[in-house]
Amino acid sequence: MENTKQSSIEIESPQAVYGPVKSWRFGWSLGIDPIFEISTCSFNCIYCQLGNIQRVTLQRKVYIPTEKIIADFNDLVKQKTHFDVITFSGSGEPTLAENLGEIGRELKKIKPNIPLLVLTNSTNLALPEVQADLQIMDRVIVKLDAADNQTLQMMNRPAEGVTLERIVEGIQSFRKVYKGELDIQMMFMPANINKVDELAEILNQIKPDTVQLNTPLRPYPLEWNRDSRGNHNPEPNYATRTLRVITKEEAKYAENRLRELAKLNILSVYRE
Repeated sequence: MENTKQSSIEIESPQAVYGPVKSWRFGWSLGIDPIFEISTCSFNCIYCQLGNIQRVTLQRKVYIPTEKIIADFNDLVKQKTHFDVITFSGSGEPTLAENLGEIGRELKKIKPNIPLLVLTNSTNLALPEVQADLQIMDRVIVKLDAADNQTLQMMNRPAEGVTLERIVEGIQSFRKVYKGELDIQMMFMPANINKVDELAEILNQIKPDTVQLNTPLRPYPLEWNRDSRGNHNPEPNYATRTLRVITKEEAKYAENRLRELAKLNILSVYRE
């Protein structure tokens, strides 16, 4: 089922490729936006840097032609723009784009030595076609914020039919067939900081290569704006509100507790 909300502000942008953006995890990241129309995702997270998602859906289709993305990419390459990685993210959930794998293969032809990354909320990872698309990626970073369905509904507000079981089973299924690096990104907020032990249990089932601990350090946009895809400016040029976040002490507690219970490679936004 699809839920669409139109923004009262229409932002024009000719580019489906944006940045580079400085990432605390990956250096200078050039963003690839395979959605690009309006914000479109199978989640509507309460902390999303895009603001309230305009189209909440599980529908996969070609949102932006591959040719458009490659043309935009080549424009930046001609400018000799420096970037360390290429990251699929942008205006929503990248795995909703049916041409995700095709885009990745074309980019590899142009820049074979630059790692391809994708940020995904994991809702489609059980689909064989999505697993096939992601094989071209050097690194897949999957989201896991919730240890139960109540927290999932509270924090991630998923499309109808999405459950925690579907997400975890999808990650586990993908883990079995994927040869690249699989990371898990956790966004900690007051709503889930008391679920660290339960999240550690799930991490022990999946055994990712790295766990990235984050908290929303950027304000929440009141309406969607394409600039927010990569804008890390503390004073953005659009209306925002400040989110309640965990303290550095709480972040340290989550990191130390996860290290104790899961014994995995853990990175924290407060340490990097």
